[in-house]
Amino acid sequence: QAFLSVTSILNVAVFRDCFVLEDLVEEMKKQSPALSFGPLRPNGQIAVQGPFPALRVLREFLLLRAKSLSEEDRREGKSPQRPRRKLQECRGATETRSSARDARGEKHVVVLDTDIYHYMRHFFPKTFQASGVVISGVSDGDITTVCIESAGRKAGAAHGLRVKKTIEDCSVELHQILRKERLCFKEPSRVEKQRYKRLCERLKPHFPKVLVIPYDTHIDVVGNSADIFEFTGQVRS
Repeated sequence: QAFLSVTSILNVAVFRDCFVLEDLVEEMKKQSPALSFGPLRPNGQIAVQGPFPALRVLREFLLLRAKSLSEEDRREGKSPQRPRRKLQECRGATETRSSARDARGEKHVVVLDTDIYHYMRHFFPKTFQASGVVISGVSDGDITTVCIESAGRKAGAAHGLRVKKTIEDCSVELHQILRKERLCFKEPSRVEKQRYKRLCERLKPHFPKVLVIPYDTHIDVVGNSADIFEFTGQVRS
């Protein structure tokens, strides 16, 4: 399995009552230059293709837009007659809230593929270790959200951004070189699992750049193409 680009169909029709959708799409393109956008359909759907991390970042951008609207509805009272606004108006309100938050502390978010996150944690642990910031990761299936929180000082906020960029750059590089192979257990028994575990532990010293991730029903092997091809071949034989 290769970590390549993915295609997603986004439905931005939920923003129709608040924004001019064409303006929203233009903003999305500016926010995510690594993605390719198809035409906006009359029903509000649009096809988006590109690297997995960039697509997840776009999703977070849209969620923040929706959250900001929800907060304004609660403060002002939901009004079906509210006119559609330009994105600049919403962005200005969001930036005002962000400035207030910066006084207390700043939080950055990076969305990663879970397998790549595990690989980075294992082989590049210093990527997630930095003074002046607290880095935490929460995995939800194939997605892991990494939060980088720093103190409110200007220097701390800038450092948080540098850490975020380091994580993103490492993730993009690994996306291009890593592959994943899955070893499924023939029988979901304890004996079978132990047999596979012993085989993998015996082979690991010969493949120092391969990550073995055990699960209840299978084992995922992550590494470069040549290593995982040889590794899984020896296990299966």
